[in-house]
Amino acid sequence: MQPDGFGRDATSLRSVSAAAKAFLLNKRRLRLDPDKKLVFEYEPGKQVSSAVKIKNVSRSNVAFKFQTTAPKSCFMRPPNGIIKPNETIYATVVKFVEQPERPQQKRAKEKFKIVSLKVKDGVEYTPELFEEQRELVTVERILQVVFVDPQHTSPAELERLRKRLAEAEAAQEARKKPCEEKNPKGAVVEGLVIDEWKERREKYLARQQVEGADSY
Repeated sequence: MQPDGFGRDATSLRSVSAAAKAFLLNKRRLRLDPDKKLVFEYEPGKQVSSAVKIKNVSRSNVAFKFQTTAPKSCFMRPPNGIIKPNETIYATVVKFVEQPERPQQKRAKEKFKIVSLKVKDGVEYTPELFEEQRELVTVERILQVVFVDPQHTSPAELERLRKRLAEAEAAQEARKKPCEEKNPKGAVVEGLVIDEWKERREKYLARQQVEGADSY
């Protein structure tokens, strides 16, 4: 039989541990799925996509933005915004896969960081928000890019990846319709941004090929 003091100490430690865990969880404003890595199908020389579900689990509006270590080869849609309490959105990440990558499951060097900031109701997103309140910004997650070879990956894993992408595309289409109704003359909408990025990427690759040919 354990001494009474030991039992009380153990109970106190469990209480402190539970309180610390609750404190850490409460600090997080956003819940991400997936929360550790972004999985892309490996297709060298092509653009591939992955999606992440983001839910605001706080009681206030939350501004968020993506940051990446590879801005020349990656594009986030949407790259930032404001999420209401209990609201869930999908973000799609489009990446150009360079030819040198090996066709096997592995971790890439690229990473994505999602940061958040509590904002008042009615506040609209501006890039200055995070600069003006830098000390209140929270790093929610850092996601590692992971490639999987479709030929050597389980059908179940591929199905989960493709299902999440389909859900993200459906959510983005639903969000885009109200914008189209408000802008019937075809003002710039979110879906066109990725086309412009594709064009810039193609011009960048063409320049690289020309410069490479001139160096020989």
